[in-house]
Amino acid sequence: MSAVRLSPARRTLDVAVSLTLLLVFAPLLVLVALLVAGTSGPPVLFRQLRIGAGGGTFTLLKFRSMRTGCTGPGVTCGADPRVTRTGRVLRRLSLDELPQLWNVLRGDMTLVGPRPEIPRLARRYPPQHRWVFRHRPGLTGPCALRSRGYAARLDGRPDPEEYYLSVLVPQRTALDAEFLKSATAWHVVGFTARTAVYVLSAVWDREGGS
Repeated sequence: MSAVRLSPARRTLDVAVSLTLLLVFAPLLVLVALLVAGTSGPPVLFRQLRIGAGGGTFTLLKFRSMRTGCTGPGVTCGADPRVTRTGRVLRRLSLDELPQLWNVLRGDMTLVGPRPEIPRLARRYPPQHRWVFRHRPGLTGPCALRSRGYAARLDGRPDPEEYYLSVLVPQRTALDAEFLKSATAWHVVGFTARTAVYVLSAVWDREGGS
């Protein structure tokens, strides 16, 4: 599967923004790391293989928000019992995603694009939706801005993975396709600003809806 290359403008924006935010958020990164270590123990970082541009894999970084040693579906429900108390706060404020700025700086990910999928679920994607793996996955994007609502829709499903693949994946890839039609640097800046608003909305959105 051939990868779709980013424009030089988008790659320059990725490097500039991710490097700047890593420096600005350095104290916050340390604080969150200490919080995870103090409340959940090691490891602080969660590392997992995800699908990158062209169908290859890379190691995605997140602050750990789940209990160690847990098994379960490859998708996270809104009321997932595997998530720690600290993890719920981190996920609600998207703080668990901050280490992915390093993935953006490295070139594994881009600022805005499809969310990176785990290989096990990627292999089960309906064929007509696998085109999404040609593109570099994003730290945020149209699907990330609906993540709370998507997670809530998985609650109570007898087979969350099947619902995700048959119902949510077609909806997600349709949103990704709409963004990718005009994925200019300015469009990326706009989505980045929308992401900031989405994250801040978690402070007053008690229900955690989309």
